[in-house]
Amino acid sequence: MEAYKLFDAEYKFACLVWEHEPVNSTELVKLSKSKLGWSKSTTYTVLRKLCERGILHNEQAAVTSLVKKADAQKYESQTVIEKAFDGSLPQFLTAFLGGKKLTPKEAEELKKIIEDSTI
Repeated sequence: MEAYKLFDAEYKFACLVWEHEPVNSTELVKLSKSKLGWSKSTTYTVLRKLCERGILHNEQAAVTSLVKKADAQKYESQTVIEKAFDGSLPQFLTAFLGGKKLTPKEAEELKKIIEDSTI
């Protein structure tokens, strides 16, 4: 699961791919320039590294993802909970909400998620 670890800039780059895939590598260079301020060489360096790590795939200038956005988000959220809250989801939710009130709809959605996840 460590392969899903994306640094901040890598995540932003992967988001461009997820949003536009399959995306031509030339178009990806243009998107990276306009959205991230990256040069062509930076774009290709990050693309190569993410391909080597099995996160993206570049074949015949068509870039696609091998790791889906939801999987990367799941990994990142689990890492935060483990690292900052000793794996405690209730502690995380308490800190995350920080006194914020949920709408009835949000509360119902969370209840359903919890019920669906209960053993």
